Parts: sequence; structure tokens; C-alpha cells
Amino acid sequence: MRVRAVGRAAAGVSGGEVRGYLRAVTVALHPDGGSPAVWVLALGQTVLYAGSYYAFPALLPDLVTATGWSKGTLALGPTLAFLIMASLTIWTGRLVDRGLGGEMLVWGPTLAALGVLGLGFAPTPAVWLLAWALIGVAQAGCLYETCFAFLTRRLGDGARAAITRVTLVAGFAGTLAFPLGHWVGEQFGGQGGMLVFAAVTALAVPCNLWAVRSLRKRARAGSEPAPTPPGLLQAALRRPAFWAIAVSFGLIWLNHGILITYVLILFEDRGAASGMAALAAACIGPAQVAGRLMLLMAGARVTTGQATTAALGGVVAASALLWLAGAAPLLIFAFALAQGAGAGLMSILRPVLIAEVLGRSGFGAISGAVAVAPILASAAAPSVGAGLLALGGPQLVYAACLVLAVLGMALAAALLVRRPG
Repeated sequence: MRVRAVGRAAAGVSGGEVRGYLRAVTVALHPDGGSPAVWVLALGQTVLYAGSYYAFPALLPDLVTATGWSKGTLALGPTLAFLIMASLTIWTGRLVDRGLGGEMLVWGPTLAALGVLGLGFAPTPAVWLLAWALIGVAQAGCLYETCFAFLTRRLGDGARAAITRVTLVAGFAGTLAFPLGHWVGEQFGGQGGMLVFAAVTALAVPCNLWAVRSLRKRARAGSEPAPTPPGLLQAALRRPAFWAIAVSFGLIWLNHGILITYVLILFEDRGAASGMAALAAACIGPAQVAGRLMLLMAGARVTTGQATTAALGGVVAASALLWLAGAAPLLIFAFALAQGAGAGLMSILRPVLIAEVLGRSGFGAISGAVAVAPILASAAAPSVGAGLLALGGPQLVYAACLVLAVLGMALAAALLVRRPG
């Protein structure tokens, strides 16, 4: 199947180029050292994101019905979780440097599952927020940031390929969550559905436990990152390029967070039935994976600047398509493909862009500082979206998200035009 797909994509190019595409896919899908453990860790990230991140937007309409609370009240929960995660990211990073990343990847999903379980039984908004606070603590220690730092520490130069594999698999978290949320919401209601997602989240515990033990056995000697030289972060903070990258990604992540949180509500506003809305939302994950595979197959033929421009263009086009879907509801599928591919590429391109523009010395500290902007944007997205819906309804959401995407692309374009390639 993969060979035929690549053959079709490479029609009209030379045999050498076809072999290049095949090598790219082989590197992505057939790792060498530590392969089974990386795939199992990727599965753990998939169920974690499905159960503790996507469960909320997947069940949001049913949660409103089940609790009687406003969208704004419900959205305070994931906002609180993101704020807690942002405040703990530096601390959890230090724990990874001390060799405790594996422990967090095991205990984090345990806490996350308990938090999601609490959402299913929350009788008041106060208990709802308390459960989300626990989820925020858990997510700080077991989602992408910790997972990627753990892989870097354990695999050294092999971490880049392993991280790519994890993102390829975890891109299907939304594909799992939205259809499941549609079904369990109908069967058990919003809070009953959260109990199912708590079980999904808990599946990450055995996955991560086995993967962590296996990766520690295969750890390469001398693969731990060197300490960050002093003063590099402060120097980066004085560069306009640092702020251009941080603000650009913050704007895009605010756009993405609003649209993902309220995707079912927005799709239904565009005229889609609930089943069609869930199906279109489920396409976002595969589109993320497709975008990442296309970048892998393109290899050096596409520069980081070109890939970033294309990804941002996809996010801008997605916001425009969603607005136009009021006249043609089937455009929600085009939105899902463009938004998924664009956002999926941006998650990979961010560290590459930081390294190329700001340098590789002190990369960990600088990259972590840049990450604060998108994390805070993700924290604000549910509440900002709820506010926009309350102030002007879905039309204001469409307009605001399009403006955010255009501003993010303009900042990135201003940055890229100042550098070669």
C-alpha cells in the first residue's frame, strides 16, 4: 500500500527521486533502534491526547446539555489546565534532566485519568475546575513536551526520527476522539461520556510503562544533552526574530485552539448534521499526519521557509473555507484538511525554525521560552472562543480566527524575508 501510494505521488519524476521518497517514508515508518518502544510510546500519546485533550471538544454539546452550565463556564476548565501546564513546564523539564522523565510519563497518565474521571462526576463548576486542575498537572508531565525531552535524553541523535513517528501516530488522536465522543455522548450523555474517556486515558499507563522500560534499556551512552551555556536565552530575548516566532506561533495556536474547541458547534452552525460534523472533525487528525508525511517525502527539496509559508497559508485558507461553508456545508471537510495539514506541519516546523533562525546553541532553553506563547494561547483559546460566541455568535468567531491566521502569517513572512532560503 505504501509503495503504491508513493509511486502515484511520484508520477512523472525520475527514478532517483522516487527512491528518495521511498527512503523518506522508510525512515519515518521503519525505525532501527528502539522501534517497538517508540511505536508503543506513540500509542500512549495518542490515547492521552484523545482522552484528556480532545474529549472536551468532542463532548462539548452533550456537556452543555448534561450540566446546564454555559459554554464559558465549561471552557474555564481546559483554560485552567493549560495555565497550570504552562506554569509547570520549566519544572517538569528540569525533572527530565534529572532522569525522572520516565516516571512522569507513567504517573502523569494515571493522574490524568483520575482527573477525567472527576469530570464525569463533577456536580458543580467548582468540582469541574478542580478536576481540570489535576488534569493540568498531569499534562505538564506526560504530553509532548515531556515525551520529546525524554526521547532526546534516551536516544540522542535518533530522537528526531522517533519524535516524528510519535507525531505521526498521535495525529490520529482527534480521529479517535470525535467519533467516539459522538457515540458515547448519544449513549451516556456528556458526563457519562467522560467516564469512557477516562478509561481511554488510562490505557496510556501500560503503554508508557513498557515503552519507558524498553527505551531505558536501549539508552545510548553519552546521549544526554549538554548543559545550556549561560546568557544565551537572554541574548535571544533581545532579538526581534525571537518575538516574531513566539507571537506568530501564539496567534496560530490561538486560532487553532478556538476552532478545535468549538469545532462541532461551528460545523453545525454551517449547516452540518451532528454525524457529518463529527466525521469532518475526525478528518483533522489524518490531515495532520498527511501534512507531516508530505514534508518528510519532500526532504531537502522544500526549505523550512517554504514549508512554513505553505503551512501558514493552509491555516489562513482553512479559516476562509469555514466562513464560506455557510453557503456550502461540505466545505467543512476542506477546512478540516487545510487546518489539520497546516497545524500539523507547524508543530514540526517550530523547533526547526527556531534552530535555523536563532541557532542551536542553548536550543532547549530558547525553544522552551518560545513555547510559552503557544501554550498560553492554547490556555486562553476556550475562554476567548466562548467570549466571541457570547458577543457576536459564530460569525464573530470566523472573522476573529481569520484575522489571527493572517496576522500570524504576516509576522512569519516578515521574519522569513529577512533570511536566505
